[in-house]
Amino acid sequence: MRDIRIERWAKTLVQYSLYIKPGDVVAIQSTPLAAPLISAVYEEILRAGAYPVPLIQLEELDEIHLREANDEQLSWLSPVMPALADKITARLSIMASGNTKAMSNIDPARLSKRHQVGRQLMSTYRQREQEGSFRWSLTLYPTTAYAQDTNMSLREFEEFVFDVCFLNDEDPAARWKELSKQQQSQVDWLKGHKKVHVVGEGTDLTLSIEDRIFINSDGKRNFPSGEFFTSPVENSANGVIQYDIPSTYAGRPVNGIRLVFKDGKVVEATAREGQDILENMLNMDEGARYLGEFAFGNNPRVTRGTRNILFDEKMGGTVHLALGACYPETGGLNKSALHWDMICDLRQQGEVWVDDTLFLKDGKLLIS
Repeated sequence: MRDIRIERWAKTLVQYSLYIKPGDVVAIQSTPLAAPLISAVYEEILRAGAYPVPLIQLEELDEIHLREANDEQLSWLSPVMPALADKITARLSIMASGNTKAMSNIDPARLSKRHQVGRQLMSTYRQREQEGSFRWSLTLYPTTAYAQDTNMSLREFEEFVFDVCFLNDEDPAARWKELSKQQQSQVDWLKGHKKVHVVGEGTDLTLSIEDRIFINSDGKRNFPSGEFFTSPVENSANGVIQYDIPSTYAGRPVNGIRLVFKDGKVVEATAREGQDILENMLNMDEGARYLGEFAFGNNPRVTRGTRNILFDEKMGGTVHLALGACYPETGGLNKSALHWDMICDLRQQGEVWVDDTLFLKDGKLLIS
C-alpha cells in the first residue's frame, strides 16, 4: 500500500507546483530509486489531461561518462536535450541518488567542462520560463545515500522530508499558500530599497539591491521551498563573508568557505576543505566570480544542515548567496554556467540591515 503522503506529494507537485493543464507535455526526470513518487506523479499528470514523458536514467551513467569520455565526447550534447527544451511545457526533476559520493574522485576540471556544455540548454529553458511557455519544479526523494549524508536513518530522513514539505498535513498546498502570504509581505516591504549589509561572525558584506526584484519562492519551483531571493547588482558586493553550513559540490565536501569581494568580484577565496573544487568552480567562466543570487531562508521546519542545498538554503534565520548565474526575472545580468549556493548562518549571531532598517537579527525576521 502506498503511503498517503506520497499521494499528497504527487498531487501537490502536479496541481500546485506545476499547475498542470490539459494538453501539457510534462517531462519526469529521475532515477529508478524514486519509483513510488514517479508512479504517483505519472497518474496525476494523466488525470490532469496532460502527457507524461518519463526520463528515467541509471545514475551510474553520469560517472561512466565523466570518467571515460574524451574531450570531444565530454563537450557533446545529445540532440534529444535541445528537442526536449523546445517542446515540453513542464519538467519535474526528482533527485534520487543512491551514491552522493560517486563523483568525489572526478577531476574538477572535467566537472566544470560538463557544466559548460549545458549552458545553452539552460538559457533556452530560462527564456521560455520568462515567456510563460515553460514551468519546472525540483524535489528530492529520500534514499539511504541522502540519509547517510545527514547522519540520519532512512526512516528518520523520510520523516524529515515529509515534514519540511508539509506532507503530514491533509492539504499541503494550503500550508504553502500560508507561507507564501507571509513571505509576500517581506517581498513587498523590500521594494524600493537599495542597500543590504550582512554582519555576522567572520562576515561584513555590503551589496546593492537597487531596482532589483525579490521573488517569493513558495513551493512552486523548489519543493520544499521557503525563501525569497533576488540577484544583487553585479559590481556592488564589497567585504567578506564566511559560510558556516557544511556544503558539498558534486559529492565532494567543500567546508569553511571564506570569500572576499571587491566591486562585485571574488578576489580571495579559501576553504578549510575542498580548496581545489572551489578554485576550479570560480575559474569556470567570467561570471563565476560574481554573485547571481542573494536570499533569505524562511522554512520554519528546516532547522539543521543536511549537506543538501535543496533543504539547507531554506533554513529559517540564514541567508544564502550564489556565485554565478543570476535570475533574469529579478533584473539580474550576470551569466555563468555555475550557480553555487552557499549558506551563512545568522541564527546565533548576525544581523541584516536593509538601508537604515534592521531587517533580521539573530535569525529572526523583524519586518512583517
